Amino acid sequence: TELVDRRAQLVAMRAQEKARLTTVKPVARKSEREHIAWLDARIRQIERDLDGRLKDSPLYRPKYDLLDSVPGVGRVTITTLLSRMPELGTLERKRIAALAGVAPFADDSGKRRGQRYIQGGRADVRCVLYMAALSAARCNPVIKAMYERLRAAGKPFKVAITACMRKLLVILKSEQPWRTDPIAR
Repeated sequence: TELVDRRAQLVAMRAQEKARLTTVKPVARKSEREHIAWLDARIRQIERDLDGRLKDSPLYRPKYDLLDSVPGVGRVTITTLLSRMPELGTLERKRIAALAGVAPFADDSGKRRGQRYIQGGRADVRCVLYMAALSAARCNPVIKAMYERLRAAGKPFKVAITACMRKLLVILKSEQPWRTDPIAR
């Protein structure tokens, strides 16, 4: 968890430095670029360390391999999910979706039926799931088919992508390597 936190801090610092690069005076540009390069190298080093620790762990290795088999799920998503959601793979799909903040909640009162929305949960997990779902909606045949089916049915973009996020989140429950056959999922 500490390495994931440190990586997030360094990524935030790098974003600040890159934004600062556009406004800094020419005399300080070289220093800014050097600092960005140092941050890039440090982030890569932490990512390698995280990757190695997860692959070497008898507890996390099966989950790592399963997540790594899913097209659209990358190293950042894997490390974030495994470090931020130790419950992954053990809870039923509705509970794990609520923990991640991607479960739809009703906004009903009396006879009024309001719109469903997502809230709460673990924001950093939700962020990486969002990016993974965007990627999977392009390169993962199962998620792509689901996304296109929802959009064709008239669902808004956010509703369709959130459904894809939930789908990606519950794959660990199956404990089966990812298959690209839409019927199998």
